Amino acid sequence: MEQPFSLTWIISHQDSEKTIKDFLKEQEISKAALTDIKFNGGKILINDLEMNVRYKLQNEDLLKIIFPLEIPSEGVIKEAIPLSIVYEDEYVLVVNKPAYMNTIPSREHPTGSLASALLNYYGTIGLSAATHIVTRLDRNTSGLVLVAKHRHVHHLLSEQQKKGLVKRTYIALVHGIIQNEAGTIEASIGRKSDSIIEREVTEEGQYACTHYQLLQNFIDYSYIQLRLETGRTHQIRVHMSYLGHPLLGDDLYGGDMCYINRQALHCKRLAFVHPFNKEVFTFEIENPVDIEKLIKADHS
Repeated sequence: MEQPFSLTWIISHQDSEKTIKDFLKEQEISKAALTDIKFNGGKILINDLEMNVRYKLQNEDLLKIIFPLEIPSEGVIKEAIPLSIVYEDEYVLVVNKPAYMNTIPSREHPTGSLASALLNYYGTIGLSAATHIVTRLDRNTSGLVLVAKHRHVHHLLSEQQKKGLVKRTYIALVHGIIQNEAGTIEASIGRKSDSIIEREVTEEGQYACTHYQLLQNFIDYSYIQLRLETGRTHQIRVHMSYLGHPLLGDDLYGGDMCYINRQALHCKRLAFVHPFNKEVFTFEIENPVDIEKLIKADHS
């Protein structure tokens, strides 16, 4: 039988006399999570006895909260798709998503998503959970994706994202020769008025900031590294097109498909603070074959 997700603390002297509610707020347990625990089958235990959140903690109390079992979304079906797992523990997964795979199902691509692959994998390891993808990538962007194994873990990592503590570094190939060794693009991004997919730089959009660094110039395209301060939809693609250097293979934003048949964009490095042991975890992977082939091509 699937065991529900739980967290346990031994109360120290400095936390005695705090209410359970106040203590859990300090542990970043959200109001929504407490409501879920109260009404959907969770429990709050002190020394194995159920208590309400008004109980005042005592030194050396054993506080345990048991979250309700999660029910996977009916909109995501299990599919036996291989996963490239870079790291896994009881709280998080880091996977290397290939190009041509949606992060979540869409109307155009209802099957073959990372979410469906994760749901199937969870079944093989006995985990009953919805899919909580923290850092999404576009369908045709490859690279590292951070996944939370529980709703509360997703909440903690989302709070990290708001504080800029989840960091991603991308590499890309863009048209033209980049003149500056490094630069920053600050330009607001919003949805294009005549498209449900395409974004554009617009004063009515949301603030967006992208840092880039030149790695190498070739005859007619450049190899760059990018880091985001914000996470707007299509941010790198829109910003580089706005700069006059659209990504190779990105026909939506002015790129040519003659070099590669998808946008030449890859999330190469991912760093985050582990939500429970508080260590900084950093992962880096190789470039995918299609992009590396263009970097290693004979340009003479």
